[in-house]
Amino acid sequence: MSTYVKRLEQVGLADIDQVGGKNASLGEMIQHLTGSGVRVPGGFATTADAYRHFLAHDGLSERINATLAALDVADVTALAETGAKIRQWVMDTPFPPDLEQAIGDIYSELAQTYGDTSWAVRSSATAEDLPDASFAGQQETFLNVKGLDHILAAIHEVFASLYNDRAIAYRVHQGFEHSQVALSAGVQKMVRSDLAASGVLFTLDTESGFEDVVFITGSYGLGEMVVQGAVNPDEFYVYKPGLKAGRPAILRRNVGQKAVRMVYAEGQRVRIEDVPEAGRLRLCIDDEEATELAQQALAIEAHYGRPMDIEWAKDGIDGLLYIVQARPETVQSRRHSNRVERYALCERGPVLCEGRSIGHRIGSGRARVIGDIAEMARVEPGDVLVTDMTDPDWEPIMKRAAAIVTNRGGRTCHAAIIARELGVPAVVGCGDATERVPDGEPVTVSCAEGDTGYVYQGELAYDHKVTDLDDMPAIPVSIMMNLANPDRAFDYCQLPSAGVGLARLEFITNNMIGVHPKALLHPELLEDAEREAIARRAAAYRDPLHFYVERLAEGVATIAAAFAPRRVIVRLSDFKSNEYANLLGGKHFEPDEENPMIGLRGASRYVSPDFRPCFDLECRAMKKVRDEMGLTNVALMIPFVRTVEEAEAVIEALADNGLVRGDNGLELVMMCEIPANALLAEQFLEHFDGFSIGSNDLTQLTLGIDRDSGLVAGSFDERNPAVLALMEKAIDSCRSQGKYVGICGQGPSDHPDLADWLLQREISSISLNPDTVVDTWLFLARSDASTLN
Repeated sequence: MSTYVKRLEQVGLADIDQVGGKNASLGEMIQHLTGSGVRVPGGFATTADAYRHFLAHDGLSERINATLAALDVADVTALAETGAKIRQWVMDTPFPPDLEQAIGDIYSELAQTYGDTSWAVRSSATAEDLPDASFAGQQETFLNVKGLDHILAAIHEVFASLYNDRAIAYRVHQGFEHSQVALSAGVQKMVRSDLAASGVLFTLDTESGFEDVVFITGSYGLGEMVVQGAVNPDEFYVYKPGLKAGRPAILRRNVGQKAVRMVYAEGQRVRIEDVPEAGRLRLCIDDEEATELAQQALAIEAHYGRPMDIEWAKDGIDGLLYIVQARPETVQSRRHSNRVERYALCERGPVLCEGRSIGHRIGSGRARVIGDIAEMARVEPGDVLVTDMTDPDWEPIMKRAAAIVTNRGGRTCHAAIIARELGVPAVVGCGDATERVPDGEPVTVSCAEGDTGYVYQGELAYDHKVTDLDDMPAIPVSIMMNLANPDRAFDYCQLPSAGVGLARLEFITNNMIGVHPKALLHPELLEDAEREAIARRAAAYRDPLHFYVERLAEGVATIAAAFAPRRVIVRLSDFKSNEYANLLGGKHFEPDEENPMIGLRGASRYVSPDFRPCFDLECRAMKKVRDEMGLTNVALMIPFVRTVEEAEAVIEALADNGLVRGDNGLELVMMCEIPANALLAEQFLEHFDGFSIGSNDLTQLTLGIDRDSGLVAGSFDERNPAVLALMEKAIDSCRSQGKYVGICGQGPSDHPDLADWLLQREISSISLNPDTVVDTWLFLARSDASTLN
């Protein structure tokens, strides 16, 4: 066979110098991973020899190299003019006859195998997709290409695309010599994802670098919509240890808007069409398919021995899932693992828009709302780039931006990938950023507040702290953390800690569900608009009750998986009646209490005949996390237990739902937050494996202070002698029985001296807000050292 073309199954990683990283990787997977269930469509690749043979015509190579040697890529106008001139030279140069013949011969061979099919023609540069070169997609992709003549034309376009503005600038910034880079055109059988779905997945979490998940994004139609950031895709997080153990392993599902899809079109290859609303509300693939994709991803990651960035496609005709590209992930895998970087706003301003946060940084500058790439010269260093979406042509100006904001896109879109590479914050998928952010005005882009990123009016003050976690000193107490938001779990689990001392179920209910559980049990009592709103939220799930249970399980499982095998103490719901009433449908089911803080809450709500069916739903979710998903590091905590009899009733209700203390290692912890809990500690501890002191409620109930009242807030202090006396009794009671005792209230986070007092009382653990973990740890280490001296 000619040295100018190779079938994909004939190449592997040893052939990168001839067919580039992308094509070499496809061949590597076909050769070595087919037996492991990884499906890769076949095809062929032109070689670097073919490309150089082509450039040898009429001194084309010499003209190109001389022109590029005189170019200053920082001059975007000159860059555009030079790139256009060189591309035209390439297009005006015909293929040598022997190269054209070689392409024709191999195409004929493949046509006999695949029949009348369509092809994708993609670039694979010899300097692209290498471990040290992380900007993928520098050259062009052509989809739904049919017939030899169109294949030849597309390959010609691919060759010319080596001199796109973005590709020229990229090589200069990465230190690649233009003359040393060659191009291979990959011609691969199309997967009919235009009739199904496609997307991008990573074998780690793209925001935190957490390596125990496969992160899958997907949308309807051809994959270019996800890659380009033209849609806000669906997302799945799949837990690798659970997958390997054969357990249900999907930690999280997020339904994207998926407003449009790219499909085949007669005469113009592809077109973009709207997705019907019913399709937008559903997930584009099911759990079984997400699990299969994750399994293929694990096989690929194991073969390459490193985190991977993978493109996938589902064929709408045969129903199978295929891998169409795989390359090393090159941002998070190079991150300094023992250093924690934290950004925090010092003030707030009006929110102009919001979307998905990329990274955890904050940036500010003058907003530049750019409607077209032709306006790129308007973006100056330090500006905030605001646009509809980006593609590789935008990269020269993205490098100047202090932050990036787009209307469209998800976590694996082009803007997100480049923002991570550049280390700047980005908020993608805002929907209306170009309308709501005023051009030329100062703004602050914050990605430091969880899954949602915000664009604030004005340049706001913020803190930036870098902490080196190497050689954290030993201390005689376990430091845990209070965590409400599952979105931050993969990030916070990398802080030094013994786990989570308080995971609040209310946050998951409020932010991931937003519906009162009784509204799902009794939809007949709701208004039509409420039933319609619930149907929209639950459309991706089997039914509304399944939606409620699964979303609770997803939130808890995400936190538990992030910290495994460390203990995660999940406090079951502790909404007050006024807080429950604010949930969708809640106004129909909640009493109007004069003082909800000491009303129907916690344990008394669980055992109330009226609320018991709602509590059963919580139990179903917890049982799934522990017994089905295998996350037995989850301990359950019961809040606001007023009497020993109430404690006994809750234990019985848990057992009725299959959550029996001691079974499968289940630990039950009680919140010690009512003076009666400390005074009768020995009796309460007969039913629990330990206490977690809730210093907030314990203080207000001991001192008779409403902690929400500004009139008496000045007297609220967890260090009051009466409060300390109750804490000390609770700690002593637990220690005398050899049981766990921790504290999860706000006090130790706000008052390091209280943390020191607890340390001296030999408390088992102190659970802190994540932003105070390192500082309090170091403070306690110094305090312990001074005590010993």
